[in-house]
Amino acid sequence: MGQVISLVGMPGGGKSTVGRQLARQLGMRFVDSDTDIEARLGEPIRTFFERAGEAAFRDVESAVLADILSRSGEMVLATGGGAVLREANRELLHQGSTVLYLRSTPEELFRRLRHDTQRPLLQVRDPLAKLRELYVQRNGLYRQCAHFVLETGRPTLHGLVNMALMQLELAGVVDPSRVAATVGAEPL
Repeated sequence: MGQVISLVGMPGGGKSTVGRQLARQLGMRFVDSDTDIEARLGEPIRTFFERAGEAAFRDVESAVLADILSRSGEMVLATGGGAVLREANRELLHQGSTVLYLRSTPEELFRRLRHDTQRPLLQVRDPLAKLRELYVQRNGLYRQCAHFVLETGRPTLHGLVNMALMQLELAGVVDPSRVAATVGAEPL
Protein backbone atom coordinates (compact mmCIF):
# COMPACT_ATOMS: atom_id res chain seq x y z
CA MET A 1 0.00 0.00 0.00
CA GLY A 2 1.21 3.47 -0.84
CA GLN A 3 0.09 6.92 0.10
CA VAL A 4 -3.46 7.79 -0.95
CA ILE A 5 -4.99 11.25 -0.96
CA SER A 6 -8.78 11.17 -1.33
CA LEU A 7 -11.02 14.07 -2.28
CA VAL A 8 -14.60 14.25 -1.03
CA GLY A 9 -17.29 16.88 -1.51
CA MET A 10 -20.53 17.79 -3.20
CA PRO A 11 -21.26 17.03 -6.87
CA GLY A 12 -19.49 19.66 -8.97
CA GLY A 13 -17.15 20.64 -6.14
CA GLY A 14 -14.04 20.10 -8.29
CA LYS A 15 -12.88 16.72 -6.99
CA SER A 16 -11.93 15.28 -10.40
CA THR A 17 -10.48 18.52 -11.76
CA VAL A 18 -8.43 19.27 -8.63
CA GLY A 19 -7.53 15.60 -8.23
CA ARG A 20 -6.02 15.35 -11.72
CA GLN A 21 -3.85 18.43 -11.16
CA LEU A 22 -2.88 17.39 -7.64
CA ALA A 23 -1.82 13.96 -8.92
CA ARG A 24 0.20 15.58 -11.70
CA GLN A 25 1.90 17.92 -9.21
CA LEU A 26 2.82 15.04 -6.91
CA GLY A 27 3.77 12.57 -9.65
CA MET A 28 1.03 10.20 -8.47
CA ARG A 29 -1.59 8.17 -10.31
CA PHE A 30 -5.07 9.72 -10.53
CA VAL A 31 -8.13 7.54 -9.96
CA ASP A 32 -11.72 8.71 -10.35
CA SER A 33 -14.05 6.30 -8.54
CA ASP A 34 -16.93 7.16 -10.91
CA THR A 35 -14.83 6.02 -13.89
CA ASP A 36 -14.05 2.73 -12.12
CA ILE A 37 -17.73 2.30 -11.22
CA GLU A 38 -18.80 2.80 -14.85
CA ALA A 39 -16.16 0.30 -15.99
CA ARG A 40 -17.52 -2.26 -13.52
CA LEU A 41 -21.14 -1.56 -14.48
CA GLY A 42 -20.48 -1.52 -18.21
CA GLU A 43 -22.80 1.48 -18.55
CA PRO A 44 -23.03 5.12 -17.44
CA ILE A 45 -23.82 5.70 -13.77
CA ARG A 46 -26.93 7.68 -14.72
CA THR A 47 -28.34 4.76 -16.72
CA PHE A 48 -27.68 2.24 -13.92
CA PHE A 49 -29.02 4.65 -11.30
CA GLU A 50 -32.28 5.11 -13.23
CA ARG A 51 -32.65 1.38 -13.91
CA ALA A 52 -31.56 -0.16 -10.58
CA GLY A 53 -32.02 2.68 -8.07
CA GLU A 54 -29.79 4.48 -5.62
CA ALA A 55 -29.39 1.61 -3.12
CA ALA A 56 -28.01 -0.74 -5.80
CA PHE A 57 -25.70 2.01 -7.03
CA ARG A 58 -24.40 2.64 -3.47
CA ASP A 59 -23.64 -1.10 -3.13
CA VAL A 60 -21.48 -1.00 -6.26
CA GLU A 61 -19.87 2.27 -5.15
CA SER A 62 -18.87 0.74 -1.78
CA ALA A 63 -17.36 -2.33 -3.46
CA VAL A 64 -15.39 -0.19 -5.92
CA LEU A 65 -14.07 2.12 -3.15
CA ALA A 66 -12.88 -0.90 -1.16
CA ASP A 67 -11.19 -2.27 -4.30
CA ILE A 68 -9.48 1.03 -5.12
CA LEU A 69 -8.20 1.55 -1.58
CA SER A 70 -6.79 -2.00 -1.48
CA ARG A 71 -4.56 -1.34 -4.49
CA SER A 72 -0.87 -0.80 -4.04
CA GLY A 73 0.90 2.37 -5.03
CA GLU A 74 0.42 6.05 -4.50
CA MET A 75 -2.66 7.78 -5.85
CA VAL A 76 -5.00 10.71 -5.69
CA LEU A 77 -8.60 9.49 -5.54
CA ALA A 78 -11.63 11.57 -6.54
CA THR A 79 -14.76 10.07 -4.99
CA GLY A 80 -18.39 10.45 -5.98
CA GLY A 81 -20.37 13.10 -4.11
CA GLY A 82 -22.44 10.51 -2.22
CA ALA A 83 -19.61 8.15 -1.28
CA VAL A 84 -19.75 9.40 2.33
CA LEU A 85 -23.39 8.39 2.81
CA ARG A 86 -22.36 4.99 4.11
CA GLU A 87 -20.48 4.86 7.39
CA ALA A 88 -18.30 2.00 6.15
CA ASN A 89 -17.13 4.19 3.24
CA ARG A 90 -16.36 7.12 5.56
CA GLU A 91 -14.31 4.86 7.82
CA LEU A 92 -12.53 3.21 4.88
CA LEU A 93 -11.60 6.58 3.37
CA HIS A 94 -10.55 8.14 6.68
CA GLN A 95 -8.41 5.17 7.73
CA GLY A 96 -7.05 4.25 4.30
CA SER A 97 -6.15 7.70 3.00
CA THR A 98 -5.64 11.36 3.77
CA VAL A 99 -9.01 12.95 3.02
CA LEU A 100 -9.48 16.50 1.73
CA TYR A 101 -13.02 17.89 1.77
CA LEU A 102 -13.49 20.44 -1.01
CA ARG A 103 -16.29 22.50 0.55
CA SER A 104 -18.50 24.55 -1.75
CA THR A 105 -21.77 26.29 -0.98
CA PRO A 106 -24.92 25.14 -2.78
CA GLU A 107 -25.04 28.50 -4.58
CA GLU A 108 -21.46 28.10 -5.90
CA LEU A 109 -22.28 24.59 -7.03
CA PHE A 110 -25.45 25.73 -8.77
CA ARG A 111 -23.46 28.29 -10.79
CA ARG A 112 -21.11 25.49 -11.95
CA LEU A 113 -23.76 22.82 -12.54
CA ARG A 114 -26.84 24.65 -13.81
CA HIS A 115 -26.42 23.19 -17.33
CA ASP A 116 -25.20 19.72 -16.27
CA THR A 117 -27.41 16.88 -17.48
CA GLN A 118 -25.23 13.95 -16.35
CA ARG A 119 -25.70 14.00 -12.56
CA PRO A 120 -28.73 11.83 -11.67
CA LEU A 121 -29.56 13.54 -8.37
CA LEU A 122 -29.71 16.98 -10.02
CA GLN A 123 -32.19 16.10 -12.77
CA VAL A 124 -35.04 17.70 -10.83
CA ARG A 125 -37.29 20.76 -11.25
CA ASP A 126 -35.33 22.89 -8.75
CA PRO A 127 -31.63 21.86 -8.77
CA LEU A 128 -30.62 24.66 -6.35
CA ALA A 129 -33.11 23.41 -3.77
CA LYS A 130 -31.78 19.87 -4.30
CA LEU A 131 -28.19 21.08 -3.81
CA ARG A 132 -29.20 22.83 -0.58
CA GLU A 133 -30.90 19.64 0.61
CA LEU A 134 -27.84 17.52 -0.27
CA TYR A 135 -25.53 20.01 1.46
CA VAL A 136 -27.54 19.86 4.70
CA GLN A 137 -27.55 16.05 4.49
CA ARG A 138 -23.87 15.61 3.60
CA ASN A 139 -21.75 18.48 4.98
CA GLY A 140 -21.39 16.86 8.41
CA LEU A 141 -20.54 13.50 6.82
CA TYR A 142 -17.81 15.07 4.66
CA ARG A 143 -16.37 16.79 7.75
CA GLN A 144 -16.53 13.54 9.75
CA CYS A 145 -14.56 11.74 7.04
CA ALA A 146 -12.04 14.51 6.27
CA HIS A 147 -8.64 15.19 7.70
CA PHE A 148 -8.65 18.66 6.11
CA VAL A 149 -11.33 21.03 4.80
CA LEU A 150 -10.57 23.36 1.90
CA GLU A 151 -13.00 26.16 1.10
CA THR A 152 -13.33 26.29 -2.67
CA GLY A 153 -14.94 29.74 -2.84
CA ARG A 154 -13.85 31.28 -6.12
CA PRO A 155 -10.16 30.45 -6.42
CA THR A 156 -8.70 29.37 -9.72
CA LEU A 157 -7.81 25.73 -10.20
CA HIS A 158 -4.18 26.74 -9.66
CA GLY A 159 -5.07 28.43 -6.37
CA LEU A 160 -7.08 25.49 -5.09
CA VAL A 161 -4.40 22.94 -5.99
CA ASN A 162 -1.78 25.11 -4.28
CA MET A 163 -3.99 25.39 -1.17
CA ALA A 164 -4.27 21.59 -1.09
CA LEU A 165 -0.51 21.14 -1.55
CA MET A 166 0.27 23.68 1.18
CA GLN A 167 -2.12 21.98 3.63
CA LEU A 168 -0.62 18.57 2.86
CA GLU A 169 2.94 19.90 3.19
CA LEU A 170 2.23 21.67 6.50
CA ALA A 171 0.70 18.47 7.89
CA GLY A 172 3.74 16.45 6.83
CA VAL A 173 1.68 14.30 4.46
CA VAL A 174 3.62 15.44 1.38
CA ASP A 175 7.34 16.12 1.12
CA PRO A 176 7.76 19.62 -0.40
CA SER A 177 10.62 18.37 -2.60
CA ARG A 178 8.13 16.13 -4.47
CA VAL A 179 5.96 18.94 -5.74
CA ALA A 180 6.41 19.54 -9.48
CA ALA A 181 6.26 22.96 -11.14
CA THR A 182 2.99 24.77 -10.50
CA VAL A 183 0.08 24.60 -12.92
CA GLY A 184 -1.24 27.57 -14.84
CA ALA A 185 -4.13 29.67 -13.57
CA GLU A 186 -7.21 27.91 -14.92
CA PRO A 187 -10.73 28.55 -13.63
CA LEU A 188 -12.26 25.72 -11.62
